[in-house]
This record gives sequence, structure tokens and C-alpha cells, in this order.
Amino acid sequence: MIGQLIFALCFAGSLFFFSKNAKQIYRNIRLGRAVDRFDKPSERWRTMLLIAFGQKKMFKRITPALLHLFVYLGFVIINIEMLEIVIDGLFGTHRIFSFLGGFYDFLIGSFEWLALAVLLSCLVFLIRRNIVKVNRLQSKELDHWPKTDANLILVTEILLMSAFLMMNAADLKLQLYGFEHFKSVGSFPVSQYLLPYLPTSTSTLYMIERSCWWFHIMGVLAFLNYLPYSKHLHIILAFPNTYFSNLDPKGKLSNMTTVTNEVKAMLDPSFTPPPSDAIIRFGAKDVQDLTWKNLLDAYTCTECGRCTASCPANITGKLLSPRKIMMDTRDRATEVGHNIKKNGGFVEDSKSLIDNYISREELWACTSCNACVEQCPVNINPLDIIIELRRFAVMEESQAPTSINNMFGNIENNGAPWKYAQMDRANWTQQQ
Repeated sequence: MIGQLIFALCFAGSLFFFSKNAKQIYRNIRLGRAVDRFDKPSERWRTMLLIAFGQKKMFKRITPALLHLFVYLGFVIINIEMLEIVIDGLFGTHRIFSFLGGFYDFLIGSFEWLALAVLLSCLVFLIRRNIVKVNRLQSKELDHWPKTDANLILVTEILLMSAFLMMNAADLKLQLYGFEHFKSVGSFPVSQYLLPYLPTSTSTLYMIERSCWWFHIMGVLAFLNYLPYSKHLHIILAFPNTYFSNLDPKGKLSNMTTVTNEVKAMLDPSFTPPPSDAIIRFGAKDVQDLTWKNLLDAYTCTECGRCTASCPANITGKLLSPRKIMMDTRDRATEVGHNIKKNGGFVEDSKSLIDNYISREELWACTSCNACVEQCPVNINPLDIIIELRRFAVMEESQAPTSINNMFGNIENNGAPWKYAQMDRANWTQQQ
């Protein structure tokens, strides 16, 4: 009963703290402006099934895609067994679902093969990060905590899968010895090979089995509460993020309603813009000026670096890294959220997303090619944030590179980005 009580308290406590942190992240995401992403539900469900569940975009790079698929399936399917572990922990039972007979044997056997696949995949991922040192995983924005975070999760998953297999091996040996409560049930195609390395004492075996059981369940609960502080939050957020994807063609930029209304009023003096009490800001200076979908993108970022690896500006040595744009946006949203939580409302801190987190040089290095959007495995859109920050710089501050200002002047005076007079624009058609 003491064990059951300790487990119940740990289980309830972990759920409480996770829900508390999840609510804070939800509030941070809700800092953004409203945007309608609830249209075309059938197309949105299809997108989520293909991209989030089906891992469709991952398979542009086959090796990491297969490794990630093993980890993904292992995480999803093995955690089905968590239901049994939770019930056993709360009620003091042992393998409560063993009454399923042959189907239960099939499940346990499948879990073991998946656990082995997860373990080996995580080992390969560790080698790729720390020995092979894949280029996209060595960028400066990953120094210190992001790199530690990735390694910590991989090591944790290896330990959890090892504990799962060791628990099953000790369980199987206790079954063979006819130990109390350990009835013969389950299929153990992987852990059976660990039997020669286990002690023969039933008391020691029982201690190993219980230790691994507690380590596995406590590790999973700790992992759950670590997610809000980690890039691995995408395990949860990838599904809503892909559902709320932008379904417009990738080259289409959104118009600003306030600007559109001004143009309509200039063209049609009888047009009356709809009334609005909102404070009008052109573009985005800080995270509150972005949409909630932009902030959901930031919290969903997996830091995989596919966006940065495909960015032509980054490839040619420019400062821009789309991954850093998302990481900076997430960090700023978290900082603003803490500010509001601490003070009961936002207190000006003399910081903003532009300049303090993202430099002008980064913004104007972007070619708007959408390569980052195309490559992201969970449909994150760094370009949307870049465009909004640019709009603020140009329309609110009148700050743009000289080449951009020259283009604006040409458009205003000549109706085209080039410095030729309008009457000369068709001269090229007369040339032989």
C-alpha cells in the first residue's frame, strides 16, 4: 500500500505540474494576434495526417527519416504499455492485461522490438551529433543549452528503453522460477537474451525488476514535465501546428487590412473603412504583434536545422538562420510570458524581438524564396515572421537598406523597380 500511495502521489503530481506548465505555454502562444485558421477542416485533417502522423516531409532525407520513424513509433506504441504500468502502480497488480492471452504476447513482443529500434536509433543520433558532427547540427545557435538538451533527451530515451528491456528480462526469469505473482505470460524476443547476465537469486531478480519498473515509469513522468522546457515539445505540438498550417500557396503574402482600406479610400472617396478600436501597428516589433500561429510555430520548432541547411542566404555565408529566427521568437515569447506572470500584466522592459533578438542584417538577408517553409517537417513558417518584422522596419521606422529604398523610389516615380522612365519601359521590344 505504501508503494501504491507513493506512486499515486508521483503520478498526480507529475500531471499537475505538466498541466501548469502547459497552461503557461498556451498563454504565451495566445499573446499573438488573432488569425483565422479554422477553415477547410477536411484539408487540415488531411495535412495533419500526412505531415504529423505520416512523417511525409521527413522522408526528403531517408536515413534520419527512418531513424526518426523508429523513435516516433516506439514513443507512441510503447507508451500504450504505460496504461498497464499506471494501473499496476495504482492498484498493486502485476501485468493486469495478461488476460488478453495470445494478443498480449504479441503486444509485449512488438514493444520489445520497438524498444530495441528506439535504443539503436538514439545511439545513431548521438553518433551523428557528437562524432560525425553533421553540419546542420553544429550551428552557433545550438551552442550550450540546445545541444545539451538534444543529447540529454537521447541519453534519457536510451536509459528508458534499457530499463524496459531489463525489467522484462528479470520478469521472465522470475516467471521461469515460478516466483510469487509472476505467472507465465508475455513474449520476450529481445530481453530473453539478457537472462544469462542476470543473477539467479530470486530476491535480487525481484529487486532488479522493481527498480527497473520504478525507473521506467518515473523516467517517463519526468520526461513529461521536461517537455515544456525542451525542443521536444514538438512531440505534442506538431499535430495542432500542422492542422493549423497556412493552406495558401507558399508564394502568397498576406495583405494588411489597414493598408488595403487606405488604398480603397484613395481610389474610391465614397469608401468608408470599417471602425476599429485596435491600436494599429504596421508589421511586428515584438511577439505581441505576431499572430498566435507564428508563436505556435516557434514553440513547435524541432531545431532540426533543415530550414537553415536549405536557406540560400545561409549557404552563401550570410547571417540569416531560419532556425535561429524561430528559437529567438520562442525565447522572447517565454520572456514576455514570465514578465506578465510576474507583474500581473506586461511591464515595459526596453526590449523587442527586432534588434534585441533578431538583427536587421538577418532580416534583409532573406530572399523570400520559401525554401525554409518547404523543408520544415512540421510546416513551420519562418518567412512569415521575417516579413512582419520587415514591414515594421519599413512602414513604422522608415528603416531599410539603401538598395531597398532606391527600389521604393523607383516604384514611386517610375512605376517599376528600375530607374527607367515609364515611357521607356517597352523599348526592349523594339530591339533586334
